[in-house]
Amino acid sequence: MTDEGKPTVGDYMTRDVDTVSPDDTVAAVSKRVAESDEHSGFPVCDGRHVEGFVSARDLLLEDDAEPIFKVMTTDLLVAHPEMNLTDAARVILRSGIQRLPVVDDAGNLVGIISNADVIRGQIERATPGKVDKLMRTLENIHGVKAREERREVALADLTPTQGKVYADELEGRRYELEHGLAEPLVVIDTGEDLLLADGHHRVKAADNIDIAEMDAYVIVIDEQIDLGMAKTAEKEDLETIADIDAVDYAHHPLVETTQRLQEES
Repeated sequence: MTDEGKPTVGDYMTRDVDTVSPDDTVAAVSKRVAESDEHSGFPVCDGRHVEGFVSARDLLLEDDAEPIFKVMTTDLLVAHPEMNLTDAARVILRSGIQRLPVVDDAGNLVGIISNADVIRGQIERATPGKVDKLMRTLENIHGVKAREERREVALADLTPTQGKVYADELEGRRYELEHGLAEPLVVIDTGEDLLLADGHHRVKAADNIDIAEMDAYVIVIDEQIDLGMAKTAEKEDLETIADIDAVDYAHHPLVETTQRLQEES
């Protein structure tokens, strides 16, 4: 894991991946699809370098002798093993694909991440550890005692501490909410305010579908202290969820297409 222990694609991907060659025939690959209980398609690799993907749909009505490189999909989404698992989940959910090939910096196949892997990663998240780390940090920096509670919080009572979220990530967060996969929020209760420390995409997505309350890990501080995130909220005029802007940025930098990889290689 990287980036403060957040799970990555490399932590959950399947490393032993069945592939086919660009020179394999439609007949040969069709036979493998028909005989498999798990595969409806395969990454197409020249050695270990990903050239594309061939699905059962690509094989339909094609001549048996046709080579796979003539019928495969070449503009394929792939991910990097260091990509955050949550970001990979958003790509999978937004695109509607079942499996996302994982490649290294050279475009070589190192694994594959499926929607089932993503769900497993969501369930296995070590959120309590993250909360405990934040609580200990607050205690050490400010010399106070804090305690942790688990409770439902009203979204209307939350003060954001982040002014922007990615607009294209909200659909994935909405899916997580609707299917019970979203992890709890992390909130700091100062006695005067409920500061949202982690979960800005979740609360924005929840607000968009009229969810009024969410499960949260709440760090309670009984003493008055000056928190940097409270100052950030005040400086950026963040008072309610409505003050969080959904910004249209480019796609995640660790998501590429095979077509782009081939152009750069």
